[in-house]
Amino acid sequence: MISLALVRHAKSDWSVVKRPDGRMIDDHDRPLNARGRRDAPRMAQRLADAGFRADVVLSSTALRARLTAEAFADALGAPLTLDEELYGAPPKTLWTVVSAAGHPRVVVVAHDPGMSALAAHLSRDRIEHMPTCAVATFAWDTEDWAVADALEPVDWTFDTPR
Repeated sequence: MISLALVRHAKSDWSVVKRPDGRMIDDHDRPLNARGRRDAPRMAQRLADAGFRADVVLSSTALRARLTAEAFADALGAPLTLDEELYGAPPKTLWTVVSAAGHPRVVVVAHDPGMSALAAHLSRDRIEHMPTCAVATFAWDTEDWAVADALEPVDWTFDTPR
């Protein structure tokens, strides 16, 4: 059996758009806002309390995703791996990175619209949108990531911070 948790990064801070020197902050460097800093560890603990186990947490290199992923890695006791391919990735790239990770239990932290599109595909359109810090889990009765996305999951869940 293989399992996957999709986590959309927690709420980012749009108010911090300029650096102290007046230059604009790059989208990649936006931090979490207060709600994001609250939601990430809370949702991570809820996932751990639900019994989800992870062999690895994969994350986009964007600051808001990395900070979210650190909370999940801590709560799940799993190593964190940053992957620049996950920044703004479409669903196919997200799935390719997960498949290539070589682990049966994976958490991936990334961005929309890719996360919502992948969650919709894997849930057979039962998940329409992944709000910030939403967590969708999927489990398949196979050991082969290459075929899992074509199979109906034997179990799936969807949780949001609100």
